Amino acid sequence: MFIEAGGHMVQTVQIGTGQRTFLAHGGWVGDWELWQEPMQLMQADWRCIAYDHRGTGASTAPPSAVDPQGLLDDLFTVMGHYGVESCVLAGESMGAATCLQAVLQHPDRFVGLVLVDGMTEFTGEVPDTQQIRDDFPGYVRAFVDACIPAPGHEHIRRWGRQILLRADPEAAARMIESHHELKIAPDLSRVPIPTLVVHGELDAIVPLSAGRAAAASIPDAELVVIPEAGHVPTMTHPRAVVDAINAWAARLVWS
Repeated sequence: MFIEAGGHMVQTVQIGTGQRTFLAHGGWVGDWELWQEPMQLMQADWRCIAYDHRGTGASTAPPSAVDPQGLLDDLFTVMGHYGVESCVLAGESMGAATCLQAVLQHPDRFVGLVLVDGMTEFTGEVPDTQQIRDDFPGYVRAFVDACIPAPGHEHIRRWGRQILLRADPEAAARMIESHHELKIAPDLSRVPIPTLVVHGELDAIVPLSAGRAAAASIPDAELVVIPEAGHVPTMTHPRAVVDAINAWAARLVWS
């Protein structure tokens, strides 16, 4: 279903009819499909909602509109459209920063937070993104290969390339640049809700040490390491991700 958000259209997906709501945000220019298999596995017990945040998939937002505030606005627009008053919020990779900002601004709207191989701060120099603009297919191929290093996953790498290549190269570059320009760095020590940090053991994009540091900084956090997984365990190890979420969610208190 497409919904209007800030003057552009966002593709949204709802899977499952459970009593608990799980809202998923993709990373960089990875659209809702990063969460497709976990959501399918969760649908008996959860109402799962995901969407193409601006700059990804079928979203119609122009590259000039891709920035951290716009991503945050889209998240709350999707929640409003589906009448979500309270949910578990999940973010993958760069999407973790958006989800952290949402939780810090409106903690009353979220029962728990899930960060999967999360990139939580962008405090260094603005990276050189010219290669993204000059040779997006080549950049995506190298990036996906780094995300999914293990053998036997060529079908997932192919799927990942197809997902990322739906994005406009300018939007992909602006996604990275805008986070660094604004020095996005949510204060993890102020996260007031239970948090599950899921991290791939072999992540070459956001190293496991970063996941360990995030879990140590968030007051009520649990770390689960997925053995032999790279940067996108939601695609390569969906059952392990879902098992971790369900075990952790069993202790959450829903109003």
